[in-house]
Parts: sequence; structure tokens; C-alpha cells
Amino acid sequence: MVRISRMKMLGLAVAGLSTVGCQNALHDDNLKLHAQNRELQGRVDALEGELGNRPDASQVTGMQGELAARDARIAELEQQLRTQPKGEAPTPGIEGIETEYDRAKGELTVRVPGDVLFDSGVATLKPSASATLDKIASSIKSQYGGKPVRVEGHTDSDPLVKTKSQWQDNRNLSLARALAVTRYLQGKGVDPKLIETSGFGEYHPRGNEKSKNRRVEIVVVTK
Repeated sequence: MVRISRMKMLGLAVAGLSTVGCQNALHDDNLKLHAQNRELQGRVDALEGELGNRPDASQVTGMQGELAARDARIAELEQQLRTQPKGEAPTPGIEGIETEYDRAKGELTVRVPGDVLFDSGVATLKPSASATLDKIASSIKSQYGGKPVRVEGHTDSDPLVKTKSQWQDNRNLSLARALAVTRYLQGKGVDPKLIETSGFGEYHPRGNEKSKNRRVEIVVVTK
């Protein structure tokens, strides 16, 4: 009887171990299936993303139209270059900034509104002025390196009120503003030995519109 009981117990133990082994195998298989499922889902998501990013026919047509318009503009500019009189150089300028070129004097005047550079009655540059002045400094260095530069400050005819004790008159204010621009250009690498700075106050107006008279002009002698 004792032997039978031991045999039964041994059989139960073996059966128990077999059950545990099966459970472990199933667990491993389950983990593998989960991993494979995640991998497949990732591939599906990637494929859906690729399909979603593909332009439809209308997008393709739109892009082709835009390219055709750009090609036409390029052809137009090339035609202008071909028909330009020989010996006449293109008019200098800086894209996005008002300029005026005097071909006889060889002077390029870069005209920046005072309101772009300064608040009313002060000579401290606005933080936003850096975008415009950076472009001007870069152009001077790359296109007109070694050429003389004049920085000229101008104001409107309104007398100073709040800051009169600081500047006395518009001429002093215009000079201080021109100096602020000069120092900025120097800080960006424009040769200070080539810069001449002056302030004209309200005495060189461009017209009757005050906003146009408040300005700083940067004159580059290109010849």
C-alpha cells in the first residue's frame, strides 16, 4: 500500500510538472505572438502613413502648375538679361528694402524708415530693427566691400517735446540715430574706417509726408 501511494504521488508530481511546463510554453508563445502583433501593427501604420502622404491627382496638378509658372518667370528674366544693352550693368539694390541708384554718381542709397528702426524721440534701435540692418550689413560686405559708406540721419519737422532736454533739437537726434546705425553696422563687420556719419535733422525732407522724412539713409559709393 505504501508503494502504491508513493507511485501515485510520483505520478501526480510528474503530471504537475508537465502542466507547469505547458503553461510556461504557452506563456512564451503568447509573448511571441504579442511581439509579432506589435511588429505587424507597426508595419501597417507605416504603410498607412506612406499612403496618406502621397499627393492626390489635384495636388500633383497644382504643383505642376506652380513649376510651370516659375519656369515662365525664369524664362522672362533670362530674356530681360539677353535684351539688356551691352555695357550697362544691372541696377544695384537690396531685395526687400527701398533703394535708389544714381548711376551718374555711382551711389546706392538704402533708405530705411525711422519708424522701422526707432521709437519716437529716442535713438536706441528697436530689437526688430536687426533683421533689416543685418541684411544691409551683409549686402555691403558681400557686394561693396572696401567701398565708402555714408550713414545719414533725418527727422521730420516736429519740434522735440518729451526728449528736448536730452537732444536739444532734431539735428542732434538725427545724428545720434545715425551713430546707432553706424555702430550696429560696425558690429556686423562693416569696416569703420570707410563709414562717414552725419545728421541733417529736418533740413533735407523728401516731401510733405512726415513718415517719409523720418529715416536713415545708408549711401554706398559703388564706383
